[in-house]
Amino acid sequence: MEKWFLKNKKGDASALADALSISPVLARILVNRGIDTVEQARTFLHISQANMHTKELPQDNGAGLHIAADDRHVLTGLHDPHLLKDMDKGAAILWEKVNQGRNIRIIGDYDCDGICATFILWSILKEMQAKVDYCLPHRIKDGYGLNISMIEDAVADGVDTILTCDNGIAAIEQIAFAKEKGLTVVVTDHHEVPFVEEDGVRSFRLPPADAIVNMKQEDDTYPFKGICGAVTAWKLGQVLLGEEHPVIQSLVPYAALATVCDVMELVDENRILVREGLQILNTAPPVGLEALIRAYELTDKKISAYHLGFLLGPCLNATGRLETAEYALKLLTMTDVQEALVFASELKTLNDTRKYMTVQNTELALRELKASGRDRDKVIVTYLPDCHESLAGIIAGRIREACHRPTLVFTKAEEGVKASGRSMECYDMFVELSACKDLFTKFGGHKMAAGLSMAKEEYIEILRERLNNQCTLAEENFTEKVYIDVAMPLSQASLELAKELECLEPFGNGNTKPLFAEKNLTLINGQLMGQKGNAARYTLRSTDGTTHQVVLFGDLKPFHDFLEEKYGLGASDKIYRYNCAFPMHMIYTLQVNTYQMRENLQIQMKYYC
Repeated sequence: MEKWFLKNKKGDASALADALSISPVLARILVNRGIDTVEQARTFLHISQANMHTKELPQDNGAGLHIAADDRHVLTGLHDPHLLKDMDKGAAILWEKVNQGRNIRIIGDYDCDGICATFILWSILKEMQAKVDYCLPHRIKDGYGLNISMIEDAVADGVDTILTCDNGIAAIEQIAFAKEKGLTVVVTDHHEVPFVEEDGVRSFRLPPADAIVNMKQEDDTYPFKGICGAVTAWKLGQVLLGEEHPVIQSLVPYAALATVCDVMELVDENRILVREGLQILNTAPPVGLEALIRAYELTDKKISAYHLGFLLGPCLNATGRLETAEYALKLLTMTDVQEALVFASELKTLNDTRKYMTVQNTELALRELKASGRDRDKVIVTYLPDCHESLAGIIAGRIREACHRPTLVFTKAEEGVKASGRSMECYDMFVELSACKDLFTKFGGHKMAAGLSMAKEEYIEILRERLNNQCTLAEENFTEKVYIDVAMPLSQASLELAKELECLEPFGNGNTKPLFAEKNLTLINGQLMGQKGNAARYTLRSTDGTTHQVVLFGDLKPFHDFLEEKYGLGASDKIYRYNCAFPMHMIYTLQVNTYQMRENLQIQMKYYC
């Protein structure tokens, strides 16, 4: 059972509402989120007005990108890319290599961030007339990031320079080998820098690359540390081509997609990029992404961060999980709309397969954990030997959500075992795993997620014991905390307010959809909706006597269990057949629901007790 907390930060919400002509509810939400001055609020609410607006033109640049050559505006509110350590050095190296006609190979990663980062750099270097190709590692054959065989292949192919994206910071031995072979190496990455710790003192270890662009370096002065690999690559593009270059503007949707799918916080410049990327996707999407939008039948819907994180991004990710990520990259490079539509449909089918496999393995893992009692461990470590290793990260995330504990899921690998981990804000997974890296053959990640390999299955139990013995989390850390933005009666909910709240978008990690709550409601009746029975509409009565329709989406079983436990056997059936009077409290969200060109208020139940 989660714990509910009402936000109530100090600040003059009334003054903010008056100064900006916004509702007191919106003003209170801003204050509760630390935006308590008129200037801060004005910047946050109207952040896109001075930003770019890309218009669809009949021509493209040969890479499926719509170019708006007559509409060059620099995105405002972003940090200067030159502030990144080694940024100018790395850009100078690449310009020199391009001018010399050297062969450059981009080596990315097999997830959405790595795929988008690779496409961004490839598009930029193609615009510079570079001799460039790319290579994405195969999840099973190659593992994450650079490996020796990739470097040997690069040497055999006459590559002069390796440019990494979304990887490389931990590839110390691999990059040393590349340097021995005479290669130039430029690293762009956003993951944590490896370190060794002795007597409480950390010594950071960097690979011997010619330039390293990564804001996580100890002496890097870049003011925002929360950008993903694709945004880091896009920043390099800003320096190489100039911030006003139309190709840079056309690549914003890929930076936005990667930001959401890598679960970066939607604050600071991430919010600007995602907001602008969504604007482009809703007006003039590039060919490959437009094909995905059409494959998911979203052409008549407003594309939001939800669609990026739960539909489009996972579809690209599925290629790297079950096949090769180069399939996804192929889609992004397509220029023929019909060809892209056929290919996007195939990728959607692949993702549907991935979703089915994920559900099956998640249910298996949770059954085994509950049967053994290990679902109560401070840190969950589980082994699914027959699970496709590419699904481990998703399953770890599902288990973390179900058990509210940091989770590592191991699978059998070609050499030993592999794991993907997902964490919580109160547990720095990268640091905790670093204390156990004597067990690992490969390791990398950051606070919220990590990946590792071990030579033997027997090490899994050793790691489980170590992580739990050294874990300092208290029992209170394992209870989900839900923070309510405003306590507001349902009678105050309106379509106008729901529309006003849209100025807070995009919603996601670090900028969640506002939560409202009302106590002492009465649940009267319900109606199941949808062919799969995974949605329902309920009628609730407020203390002022007004009645309201609310919807609940997803698995209805937990709500039915709640009704049975609180109101007796048969209550979950009774609510759909008769009028009842079940008291309850509810946390809810507001949104605009558009159906047949008509807008309606939708109140969605999120939590209940």
